[in-house]
Amino acid sequence: MPTKLGQNFLKDPAILEKIIQSSDITDINFVLEIGPGKGVLTEKLAELGKKIIAVELDDALIPYLKHKFSPNKNVEIIHEDILRTNLPALIEKYATRMQDSSCKSGIQYKVVANIPYYITSPIIRLFLEQLIQPKEMILMIQKEVAQRIVAAKGQMSILAVSVGYYASAEILFDVDKNAFSPVPKVDSSVIKIVPQKKFNKEEDKKFFRIVKAGFCSKRKTLLNNLSTSLKIKKETIEEILSLVSLDKNVRAQELTVNNWKRLFDHISK
Repeated sequence: MPTKLGQNFLKDPAILEKIIQSSDITDINFVLEIGPGKGVLTEKLAELGKKIIAVELDDALIPYLKHKFSPNKNVEIIHEDILRTNLPALIEKYATRMQDSSCKSGIQYKVVANIPYYITSPIIRLFLEQLIQPKEMILMIQKEVAQRIVAAKGQMSILAVSVGYYASAEILFDVDKNAFSPVPKVDSSVIKIVPQKKFNKEEDKKFFRIVKAGFCSKRKTLLNNLSTSLKIKKETIEEILSLVSLDKNVRAQELTVNNWKRLFDHISK
């Protein structure tokens, strides 16, 4: 089947089964799937009885998906770009409020997807920066990107800090490139992201302004980057670094998320 976006479709049934088992969708309202492709994962998810909202951008796949799932009352195909859609409205529209009083938000959903590699970071940030965050995300992404997300101290990036600020993340398993058709150039990993911090628009904007300033030049120390980007005297930044037990020659990639939080607390005073 020709597609406009040149997608790579998962074909290995064993990998599909592992994704389904990892998703554990028994205690939620609905599943939001991004980029269902030919619907092989959608089909498996639908068998579990929950409401499945599959958002697909590719024009060529929409007629096929709508025809394939026309008998499935619990599957809805939406022809949109997930990065341009009104996500809060979408979540509200399809959520059935749970009667269980232990569910504080009233809306419980999960994101399960084999997402396009080139928009991995924007999609993850999109869901973490929602007032109603998913209960968890089970995502198939490029292996290298997955490793960046769970990077240890010394190899941190803005992406790793972005995910770690809001959530815990772990790689569940790797997926060989031969599990796809056509075969891509790189291997993949399935990663689990569990939100743990609520989105706060104003506070988070200030936090990431500092993080981005710290990473603005990899060749420079954190001291120089923060001083230059934030227009704060070096002496002041050096004093703050000392207060949070960081060396004046430290670089941004060496900081943990907790280091960034402590640094933010002092700089934002």
